[in-house]
Amino acid sequence: MHEILISTGSNIQKAANTAAGLDDLERCFGDIKVSSVFESQSIGFTADTFFNAVVYAKTEQSLADVCEQLKNIEIKNGRVKQTEKFSSRTLDLDLLTFDQTVCSTPLVLPREEILYNAFVLQPLAELVPDFVHPIEQKTYSELWNEYDKSKQKLWIADFKWSASQK
Repeated sequence: MHEILISTGSNIQKAANTAAGLDDLERCFGDIKVSSVFESQSIGFTADTFFNAVVYAKTEQSLADVCEQLKNIEIKNGRVKQTEKFSSRTLDLDLLTFDQTVCSTPLVLPREEILYNAFVLQPLAELVPDFVHPIEQKTYSELWNEYDKSKQKLWIADFKWSASQK
């Protein structure tokens, strides 16, 4: 079984799209674990705040199949191909890690934003504090403790996912 970490983000109907995305991830990967959902200001553009979380799952699927599944879930939830890097999204699912794989195709792993975005690193540190970053060789808890928290303000979102209450 492969261990995967996925970041989720939404700022268009964010509560509904975050819940739908988590439901679809659970259907796709079975039992998932989800960090707290954090709310944050948009980065790189002016827009409504985002809901962000990190999901942990196990799967027998290949890396390519996981990427395809995530893309399909995004499309199912109204995601359209963006022409701009920084823009509003119904649902954004990014594979952060696939086991301890370090690669550049079919995508860059581990995802570089782990080290630069509080909305990824803080949920990782909460959900899997003792997991080790494949390149940095530090735990996510250590990386979060070293992170300059003045770069981005996050707060726990007023959001409850029904499956988290099972």
